[in-house]
Amino acid sequence: MATGWRDPVELDGLEVVGYSDVGDRPPFKLALSVIDDRWFLFTGHLWHRGWSVLDVTDPAAPTVVATVPGPANTWTTQVNVADGLLLGGLARIPARWGGDETLGHDEAAVLVDVRVPTAPRELARIGFGGTGSHRNFWAGGRYAYLAANARDHAHYLLIVIDVEDRTAPREVGRFWLPGQGPGEPRPTAEAGVSLHGPAYVVGDLAYLAYGGAGMVILDVADPTVPRLVSRWSPAPPFHGGLFGAGVHTVRPLPGRGLAVVNGEAHEERCREPMTFAGIVDVSDPGHPWLVSTLPQPVPPDGLGYRSYCDKGGRFGPHNQHLAQGQPDLADDPLTVHLTWFNAGLRVYDIADARTPREVARFVPADPERRYGPLPETALVTQSEDVLVDRRGIIYVTDKHQGVYLLRRSDGGGAA
Repeated sequence: MATGWRDPVELDGLEVVGYSDVGDRPPFKLALSVIDDRWFLFTGHLWHRGWSVLDVTDPAAPTVVATVPGPANTWTTQVNVADGLLLGGLARIPARWGGDETLGHDEAAVLVDVRVPTAPRELARIGFGGTGSHRNFWAGGRYAYLAANARDHAHYLLIVIDVEDRTAPREVGRFWLPGQGPGEPRPTAEAGVSLHGPAYVVGDLAYLAYGGAGMVILDVADPTVPRLVSRWSPAPPFHGGLFGAGVHTVRPLPGRGLAVVNGEAHEERCREPMTFAGIVDVSDPGHPWLVSTLPQPVPPDGLGYRSYCDKGGRFGPHNQHLAQGQPDLADDPLTVHLTWFNAGLRVYDIADARTPREVARFVPADPERRYGPLPETALVTQSEDVLVDRRGIIYVTDKHQGVYLLRRSDGGGAA
């Protein structure tokens, strides 16, 4: 029986099977790998430095088995794991999030050997003289695709690194949009030209969540020379602002010729244009077009607010479950798992792409302890990341709580 959590505010079609506060260090982003027949969850942290490793072989008893220290005054929120290698992002912490911009910080990524998950060992770091990296793509093999800033460039761009020699990763390719390169006229903040990431690579194509610049599709048949195929933007009419608010996540469904695309809510209490979440037809990668939008979460009666906008904190889409070619993760092309900050986790059936429908939801109780300065308007749940393993266990993080382990109770599951 899961312990350490209070009854959820909303629970439909799901059940809580486990919980961990990760050693009183609320987790943020997630990765998972099965190593020597045991299941390990890897977490980045928002308010603390470094990464944690949990044994989740028994989902009812997740246990912290190791930590990887991170550099001071540096975000270690991002994590990818494949082929026994952890790729951790390193980035400057903005002052609004508790960083001290008068001090130094590390960037852009660290490589850690996790073939023995209980004894992780740092192998190498790589930097580009900028502010760091954010959401990265690492699915094993030779190349990793970073959403990183580099010296003399504006905001985040795509940097491809070769990790064949894990002790000496090296840059092999870059792609940026006009206005980001050295000496180019800079885009305005409103334009939001910044690769939020990750680049999601399927075959010779990479699908990029490029913030206010929309979804960008690249030809990466030669990863050293990425080529632009197309751009698609939800703005207008949807939010098109900086750092992911326009397009935060792209999840291609190659067998269906579709992509699930969403932005990120930024301002608390919805003090901004509506943020997009929907399905885009990418069957012709050169000419994407909108198919439908996902239903907005609506609170049930009796909670004291008619809209999640009135609850406090941020409300809107954030992270999707992304399989990214990982064999230990679920990759169901008919189902979407998407966090909505104060509206928790929503699960959608998209078998009919024109009429997606919500089939399950989980909204945890609000946190009782504050670890960092945000959200400002109210200390409410802010569900952040979601990951689903091939057993059907769903992992959901909250930046002021821990990680919840759920499973479908309505007959749905992994695929």
